[in-house]
This record gives sequence, C-alpha cells and structure tokens, in this order.
Amino acid sequence: MNLNQLKQGYCILGTPFQTTTYSDFIAQCQRLRSAAKSYAVEFCNTQIVTMRRHDPRFREMTDCFDYFIPDGMPLIWCLNMQGAKMSDRVYGPTFMRRCIAACPAPLTHYLLGGSTECGGKLRQAIQDWNPLVKIVGSFHGKCEPNGQLEQAFEESVIQEINDLSPDFIWIGFGTPKQQAWIHKHKALIRRGILLSAGFAFDVNAGTKKDAPLWMQRFGLTWLYRMASEPRRLTGRYIRYNSLFLFYLLHDWIAGAKSCTTKNNQ
Repeated sequence: MNLNQLKQGYCILGTPFQTTTYSDFIAQCQRLRSAAKSYAVEFCNTQIVTMRRHDPRFREMTDCFDYFIPDGMPLIWCLNMQGAKMSDRVYGPTFMRRCIAACPAPLTHYLLGGSTECGGKLRQAIQDWNPLVKIVGSFHGKCEPNGQLEQAFEESVIQEINDLSPDFIWIGFGTPKQQAWIHKHKALIRRGILLSAGFAFDVNAGTKKDAPLWMQRFGLTWLYRMASEPRRLTGRYIRYNSLFLFYLLHDWIAGAKSCTTKNNQ
C-alpha cells in the first residue's frame, strides 16, 4: 500500500484504499508477482466497505488483504471528496480483461471458482483476449461460507496451486465466500497474487450481463444487477446501500478519518 496516500486520509468507513489506475495497478501486480510470498487484492465496492464496517467478523477476515482497490463509482466520489483526484474506478471485470490481455507469455494464471460451464466459457474468452496466455490450472466447484472447498478438493487444490506456482490466482466464489477462502488459505500459498474477482467470472464468461456503460458511469451498476436478479439481490442492495449512507453520514458528523494502515510494498 502506498503509505503516502494513506497518510493523506484516503479511506472510507475505515477501509484504506490504494488510489490507482488500471495500467498502474497492472504494472504493480506484475512487479509483485516476482516476490516469494502471496498478496491478496480486493476489488472493493460499497457492499464490501459496509460489511467491513458493520460486521467485525468480516472485517477481521478481510484484514489479511494487502490492497483494497476502489471498484465502485460511489467510492470514487467519496475518495475525490478527500482529494484523491481519481478519474475512474478500477472495476474488477474490466481489470481482469486488461490485466490478462497485457500479460506477457511467461506469466501464468489459475482460475478458482464459478461453474464448469462458466469456467469453459471464461477460458475461451481469455484466449480471445490474449492467445499467448498461459492458464496452468483451474478448479470450478463448491466453496462453503467458511471458505472451505468440497472435502475431496480442500487440500489437493492448495497443493496444485503451490506445485504450479501461478503468478495470478483469480478467485470467483462471490462475496463473502471468496474472502473467506482467501482468509483461510492465503498463508498456505507460497507465492502469487490472489485476486478477489467475484462477478468478473460471470461477466467475462458471458453467463451474466453487465450494466450498460452509462449506468456504470453514474454508479448505477447495483440497480441494473438488482433488476436482473431481483429475488437474489434486492434485499442485499437495500440493506447495504442504506447502511453505507448511514455510516457515511455518521462519520461525516463525527469527523472520522482513521484508517488501519499496513506496510505494503
């Protein structure tokens, strides 16, 4: 994490953010992948920020992440009010496309999550973005809410990842399962960048549609998704959008600015 940025107060509801761009963070990830350790990246939207503030267990679970990247436009607006001067968010599905397209051939990738159908379509999409890309392995199976895989695969997937030693490990179990998986297994993975990608799997595989660009620019991706899957998402968005606004107002009145900083590279 850029400590100079954190000292300037670039945080929302207690979550510290790295203010960056697609190209800068792609370059940063390519540098980090050469380290003999694992890093965890969260593409953070208002729900995740709110969950970290509202649920102490979720906050503790996600404290293992090294980078919180602003994925939603409302977060960009909040950061810019603090002087961040960001022109755009770093949206997980778009970052995944651009990162893989920009990866030179020696860099390798592992796909973790999504259905078998989603995984097959995602692989084809990735080949279209970058015909030279190396996907060295994948697992498309069930993850429990506590972050544990199906019993037969719990240990074998970690062993495979360590044996293959991929540079990028894309994780698409959805929130909060993917965060639980990273919390449970990060210390067991010898090297590589763990990217909490979630919705990026479905969007890039074409199994779910993304919001039109004009809705994304106005911070309305949540509204499009809620309309697309009302039974699954309406309650979630009403709850966390309301809590997000409540905590913003609370912190504004209280003048809260504190963030927990980490000495990331």
